[in-house]
Amino acid sequence: MDRRVRFVTSLTLVGLLVLAAPLVRADDDKGKGSPKNGCKDLPSHGALRNALEDARAQANGGFDLDMWGTIVDRDGIVCAVAFTGNHRGDQWPGSRVISAQKANTANAFSLPGLALSTANLYSAVQPGGSLFGLQESNPVDHEVAYGGNPASYGRQNDPMVGGRIGGVNVFGGGLALYSSNGQLLGGLGVSGDSSCADHNIAWRTRDALDLDTVPAGVSGDPERKDNIVYDIASQAGQMPGVSTGGWGHPHCVHPADESTIAAGLPKNE
Repeated sequence: MDRRVRFVTSLTLVGLLVLAAPLVRADDDKGKGSPKNGCKDLPSHGALRNALEDARAQANGGFDLDMWGTIVDRDGIVCAVAFTGNHRGDQWPGSRVISAQKANTANAFSLPGLALSTANLYSAVQPGGSLFGLQESNPVDHEVAYGGNPASYGRQNDPMVGGRIGGVNVFGGGLALYSSNGQLLGGLGVSGDSSCADHNIAWRTRDALDLDTVPAGVSGDPERKDNIVYDIASQAGQMPGVSTGGWGHPHCVHPADESTIAAGLPKNE
C-alpha cells in the first residue's frame, strides 16, 4: 500500500470515528437503570414506593386501583420508578410511561417562582386554549420508555432510570417538586386510576416526601397553590364546557366527592 492510499485510509477512519462519537454520547443518555447526579437530592426508589403506598391507601376517589409513580430531576432525567402492587401487572401497564410523562411535564413547565401541575394544563391545551398544541411538543424517547427488561419495570433498576424520558401529559397526576427552601428539584408523576385520583395520590405522595414548598400557582387557593381546579361549566354547543379561570380540569367519577377531597388535601408548606 503506497503512502497516498495509507493517508486516505487514515482520514476515512478518523472521519468514521468523528461521526460515531455523537452516537456513543447519545447512547450514554439512554436509561440504564442507574440514577444520575441530578437525582442525589431527590427521593430514592424505596422512599418513593413507601410514600406512594401510603398515599394510595387514603381516600382519593376514583376506582381504588394500584399506581405507578416516577420522579425526574430538573433536567428531566428519571431518578426512580415504583409501583404499589405486588407485581408490575397489578397496575395498568400503560401507566408506567404515563407517570413518567407527567413527572416530565410538571418539571418542564414549572419554574422556581411558579408551579403548574399537569391538572392545571387540561383546559389551556384544548382547541382555542392559550396552550393549544403543547401536548404535541417534547415527545417521549421511545428507547428510554420501552427499553430493557420488563421484569425490572418499577424496580430499583428500572431501565428508564438514568434516561431523559421526555413527554407531555395534560391531565391530573403530575406535580413539581420543591425543597424545604423552595428550590425546584424536578417533578413527580403518578398514574393508574382516574386522573382526579392520580392528582390526589400525587399530592399526598409529594407531601409525604416533604417536597411541597410551592412558591406560587394558578389554582386560586393560597394554601394549595398548584391544586386541581374544578371550575369547568357546561356551555351550549361545547361538550367539555369552559373553565372559568382557564386552568380547570373536568371531574372524573363522583364530582361532589372529588371537590371535597381536593379542598381537603394537605396544605403546601
